[in-house]
Amino acid sequence: MSNADNASKSMTDIMALCKRRGFIFQASEIYGGVNGFWDYGPQGAQLKKNLRDAWWNDCVTNPPIGPDGDEVSIVGLDSCIIQNPKVWEASGHVGGFNDPMVDCKESKRRYRADHIMCICEDGDQEGLIFAYLEGDDESLAQARKKLDKNKKRKIEDDKLCTCAFLELSAEEWAITVGPDVKDPGSLTEPRAFNLMFKTYLGATATEDDIAYLRPETAQGIFINYKNVLDSTRVKVPFGIAQTGKAFRNEVTPRNFTFRSREFEQMEIEFFCHPEESRKWYEFWRDWRMSWWESLGLAGDNLLLREHDKDELAHYAKTGAGTSDIEYRFPFTAPGFGELEGVADRSNYDLKQHAEHGNTKLEYFDQERNERYLPNVIEPSAGLDRGVLSLLCEAYTPDPERPSKVYMKFNPRIAPTKAAVFPLVKKDGMPEIGKKLQTQLRKRFGAVDFDPKQSIGKRYARMDEVGCPYCFTIDGDTLTDQTVTVRDRDTLSQERIGIDKVEGFLAEKLSAE
Repeated sequence: MSNADNASKSMTDIMALCKRRGFIFQASEIYGGVNGFWDYGPQGAQLKKNLRDAWWNDCVTNPPIGPDGDEVSIVGLDSCIIQNPKVWEASGHVGGFNDPMVDCKESKRRYRADHIMCICEDGDQEGLIFAYLEGDDESLAQARKKLDKNKKRKIEDDKLCTCAFLELSAEEWAITVGPDVKDPGSLTEPRAFNLMFKTYLGATATEDDIAYLRPETAQGIFINYKNVLDSTRVKVPFGIAQTGKAFRNEVTPRNFTFRSREFEQMEIEFFCHPEESRKWYEFWRDWRMSWWESLGLAGDNLLLREHDKDELAHYAKTGAGTSDIEYRFPFTAPGFGELEGVADRSNYDLKQHAEHGNTKLEYFDQERNERYLPNVIEPSAGLDRGVLSLLCEAYTPDPERPSKVYMKFNPRIAPTKAAVFPLVKKDGMPEIGKKLQTQLRKRFGAVDFDPKQSIGKRYARMDEVGCPYCFTIDGDTLTDQTVTVRDRDTLSQERIGIDKVEGFLAEKLSAE
């Protein structure tokens, strides 16, 4: 099912389809929108729910078989978005969740300093140095144009060099021309900028009542670790799973829903004996990769990448490792963007909360007759990024179709499972079709019913929302009780008995 040529796909076209067919809308669009926030329309909300449900089912309700041959023990949790501010002090987010930022005094724009790159001629940083945003082809082209104009000649690519903004000396930084201005010296010095959203608790709140919207769901799991142990019969090794909203005040939200200020995560914190962390890390790394493949992301667009030592987060320095499951989005091609991270967080978080919360969080292992703080393996996936990857992967141009494109979703996560079309709005066809839709919807959920427009236009609309099968009620249905079923991918059509439709659809959907 993989469609490898993502580099040739246009994000402009994908975004246009998402709006046209009700997948994703700009938040507050009628008021000009708000940067970094997106709303999911009818098709998008169902697609997102299907992905979330698939994750919950495969991780919690029907978990996989672990490396020890037993079913993995996973329980669910739903913690609050707002927690006691001390949670974020203990986790390091209050003091360390900062990015170096620079402001442009002329354009009034703000940039992450580590996202600004500089371009100059073959390492020669005399004269002006021109800045651009990493990964932004238009910004790079503008910087290149400014450099050529400043040198009064076209500079060949092999004579160019680029360097990160933060690597420049103070003297070099002072002569840097910002991405959106003509003259040097408009950029402020880098300063720390905390990415957490602040809020206030209480109707008469003061600065003493500051709280934060959670920047991740993981900490809600860690602070409930002991509650779960005390209220259930789980024992190490076991995991706690949670999906939910998180918020990060990104300075430069971009690439559609890839980097947003409000997003949803699907996270597992898996608690194991420190001596078994390598085994469980490798298990979760490989199983999570295979899970994304099972949804249709298999192929050249999916990559499992182990982190180098200098990339490791503070909590993973002593762990078994960290890997990213990465997807080749059209806006990252030929490179990749992170879809999910799998990390051995060691016992860092439990240790921090034990110390700051003055609470004993050690686990007593009766089999080993041993007390210890478990190590934690964390598979952390972005639900919104997952939806975006499925949208990009499914987007399949086809000039031979009236719609010119169709969405090749794996039927398991397709937002609309089937559609029922009466050929015309007379002769009892709408009534037969409505009855069939009601029957199918009870078992399969989202089943569309559309009695309007030409059959070709209705097929085209279903192609654009990724509906795998369409069933048409026509004149023959009235005489022989058969319907025409159309396959989205092959465009093949066949006649089957109307009493066979439910079984046909069940077989096809379960076989995918």
